[in-house]
Amino acid sequence: MANLDKITEIEDLRRIAERKVPRMFYDYVDSGSWTQTTYRNNETDFDRIKLRQRVLVDMEGRSLSTTMAGEDVHMPVAIAPTGFTGMMWADGEIHAARAAEKFGVPFSLSTMSICSIEDVAENTEKPFWFQLYVMRDKEFMENLIKRAKAANCSALILTADLQVLGQRHKDIKNGLSAPPKPTIKNILNLMTKPQWCMNMLGTKRHSFGNIVGHAKGVGDLSSLSSWTAEQFDPGLSWDDVARIKDLWGGKIIIKGVMEPEDAIMAAKSGADAMVVSNHGGRQLDGAPSSIAAISDVVEAVKAESSDTEIWLDSGIRSGQDVLKAISLGAKGTMIGRSFLYGLGAHGEDGVRKALEIIYKELDITMAFCGHTDINTVTDDILIKGSYEYLKSGRPMLEPIRWG
Repeated sequence: MANLDKITEIEDLRRIAERKVPRMFYDYVDSGSWTQTTYRNNETDFDRIKLRQRVLVDMEGRSLSTTMAGEDVHMPVAIAPTGFTGMMWADGEIHAARAAEKFGVPFSLSTMSICSIEDVAENTEKPFWFQLYVMRDKEFMENLIKRAKAANCSALILTADLQVLGQRHKDIKNGLSAPPKPTIKNILNLMTKPQWCMNMLGTKRHSFGNIVGHAKGVGDLSSLSSWTAEQFDPGLSWDDVARIKDLWGGKIIIKGVMEPEDAIMAAKSGADAMVVSNHGGRQLDGAPSSIAAISDVVEAVKAESSDTEIWLDSGIRSGQDVLKAISLGAKGTMIGRSFLYGLGAHGEDGVRKALEIIYKELDITMAFCGHTDINTVTDDILIKGSYEYLKSGRPMLEPIRWG
């Protein structure tokens, strides 16, 4: 087990991952679409929200335990579904799922994972969540749902914001593929990543385990890229949500909600939870940050008297970010890049470290803000006006104008 004592923040893990992971897979994680404006704002907008420090408050007996979609969680954080996870570290989904299981937070497996549903189920003990991309091939999609049921997945996450794929410049320039194509550029880069290469030599899982051998016409890697390019369904609608909910028969989470109108539709669809998310800034560049969007979504759902939980994803790099999301009405949060940096840096140990960092930051910040139970946190911890300025798009302080 690596000694990770000197790692104190998610940024430390990011820097290590950047050194260890092949460029195309690191760039896949650490970039957004088009100009990357939304990708950057997801992080920086959290910083613009200021906290109120309280003193002489009894800070003993603190608790971050709560529930997400009815499941007990050690803190209000779940690992988000991410594609190519097994390219950050060999068998990455398995390692991340184990770390989440031991820590007491939910793990979500992506349709576009390297390890299959069955791989993760065979190597973990507790149920995990499965994320579904709706494909044109309805038989394949329905079989995915059946496989998730057979693996005892406890919730289905329906990603609603990927009917068409946003243009991600770095992925195009890098020729992103799993495994990487044997070009001179890729070979030279891989030569500088010996640990990654050795780990990959020790596993048979090198491509999308949920797809290859399961989808019609996809028997090997040569046919995979053309299949995926054609399969995302641009015709996805709220009618499909009802059909998928019936097929699944269990808890369903709709991910990718940013506007009040869509939040109301998600609540009316019977979703157990919705995730305010802009796909980590990887879809519509120019959309607001998730943290800027959440309060309007919360108000819209509250007006409907809905029990649908609201979570937040995109931009969380610290426990303080989690606390700010909770204060604005989120019942839970999801982390993507934060755990992927940990995975790329040190595998399962790195994911555990990322969760520990977020937990400690969340715990201490909550105490400084005068609360001992995460379930009692409200927007009373925020400096009044700092969030309103963020939503308005105006700078927090007007420039000083001299005589």
